Amino acid sequence: METQVLTPHVYWAQRHRELYLRVELSDVQNPAISISENVLHFKAQGHGAKGDNVYEFHLEFLDLVKPEPAYRLTQRQVNITVQKKGSHWWERLTKQEKRPLFLAPDFDRWLDESDAEMELRAKEEERLNKLRLESEGSPETLTNLKKGYLFMYNLVQLLGFSWIFVNLTVRFFILGKESFYDTFHTVADMMYFCQMLALVETLNAAIGVTNSPVLPALIQFLGRNFILFLVFGTMEEMQNKAVVFFVFYSWSAIEIFRYPFYMLSCIDMDWKVLTWLRYTMWIPLYPLGCLSEAVAVIQSIPVFNESGRFSFTLPYPLRMKVRFSFFLQVYLVMLFLGLYINFRHLYKQRRRRYGQKKKKLH
Repeated sequence: METQVLTPHVYWAQRHRELYLRVELSDVQNPAISISENVLHFKAQGHGAKGDNVYEFHLEFLDLVKPEPAYRLTQRQVNITVQKKGSHWWERLTKQEKRPLFLAPDFDRWLDESDAEMELRAKEEERLNKLRLESEGSPETLTNLKKGYLFMYNLVQLLGFSWIFVNLTVRFFILGKESFYDTFHTVADMMYFCQMLALVETLNAAIGVTNSPVLPALIQFLGRNFILFLVFGTMEEMQNKAVVFFVFYSWSAIEIFRYPFYMLSCIDMDWKVLTWLRYTMWIPLYPLGCLSEAVAVIQSIPVFNESGRFSFTLPYPLRMKVRFSFFLQVYLVMLFLGLYINFRHLYKQRRRRYGQKKKKLH
């Protein structure tokens, strides 16, 4: 006895670009679904309204469709999606005006044309937003990029200042005090590079890349570059003085503890020894660095007075000559004011880091 061939119940809905068909058959395996000459052919063994039988149907579409239907099997039905060749609304599904008896609207997915247009616009807006987010990067991606950027910046600075520190140390042990007098000509290029790159640190604080306050970073950047570029860089007489060694050595000694601490912070690592050094070594090194800078400024005053460099005369009616040494004296006052601001900032950082632990011990 031949298996009875029946037509299943089929429900349909549409959007501007797709057609959706839901075939009410359960327990379907390997259905034959194809489109040829704009006609959908369906045949499958399954459990439908007439029990377990072979069910089939054919639908000639109202307008052109793409010949590659997609389908998905569930335990209770077969869902078919057909792509329209043109993006527009159809007045009905089939070419014949009379609707086949087995075909009915799928009210679960049914939308009228205006609602479908709103859904289409919402999907398009969602797609554009997704593309915008991908182009801008997700918050996690931006965080990782920021951490990578800060890690590389601190690594470069660490390598630069470590080279200066090791160079000065080795030369001192080999040459003794004689190494003091050619410090500038030995390491000045690297110091120029590191101190110019330090501008990035101030900008990071200013634009919010880091949580550091802007003022301490700006004071250190301006102060060091004033000494490096104006006091040392413009006067050859200053470049051969021993004070250059002590200025450069104190700067580099501070930074070889600071930058590796920041590097490890970028990758969420906390090395207790390094952390303690970061929050402790500034206590002797910052005053020593400030003192050596003050000595350099004091030694440079007669040199600038003798050369007259950067001195100028005020216009009529004052016609007063202003020596650069006046600005050096003002800088001396600002130097110790800056030391107070930075010292206060670093002290607060250290107290936040270790002060609470001490309280818990009592």
